[in-house]
Amino acid sequence: MSEARTSAAAATRTRWGYLAEFESVDALLEATEKVRDAGFTRFDAFAPFPIHGLDESMGIRTSRLPRIVFGGGVTGACAGLLLQWWTNAFDYRYLIGGKPFFGLPVAIPITFELTVLLAAIGAFIGLLVANRLPELYHPVFPNAAFRARATTDGFFVAVEARDPRFDVVGTRSFLESLGAVRVDELEDE
Repeated sequence: MSEARTSAAAATRTRWGYLAEFESVDALLEATEKVRDAGFTRFDAFAPFPIHGLDESMGIRTSRLPRIVFGGGVTGACAGLLLQWWTNAFDYRYLIGGKPFFGLPVAIPITFELTVLLAAIGAFIGLLVANRLPELYHPVFPNAAFRARATTDGFFVAVEARDPRFDVVGTRSFLESLGAVRVDELEDE
């Protein structure tokens, strides 16, 4: 009975792509440039620490996160000023000694706090959405070489099978020609 379950599970798995391991930072940077120049668009690089220049070698464009944070800040500033103006000038007028119903210097602290709050919430949610987090499973996680070396001294490039340039034989030989130490096939469940 367990053999039937095992063969059924193996039949439902599909090829996700290839995972190539490289020896050094320079080899990883060179490989990602060549993968990008070959026309691949659905690939990712993994390293145990941040690598200067990796984004440029992969062809990653600048983030939209600063615009999201700016939009949250502007929304917070406008909402803070509007709320205080509405409550003091229209909703609950409170006349004390001929003072104006709305004064900007008094409104600055709450406006500032709401600006910072909505900008921080925008940054947090934008970061999670942009990085597709939380990602509890990825097809590279079960790979033994990735588990053993990804957080210590391993440098990896993963090319997805969904990429229009992906070819089962051609992509594997291409990754091997880049100087990969090993190229493993990844399966998706």
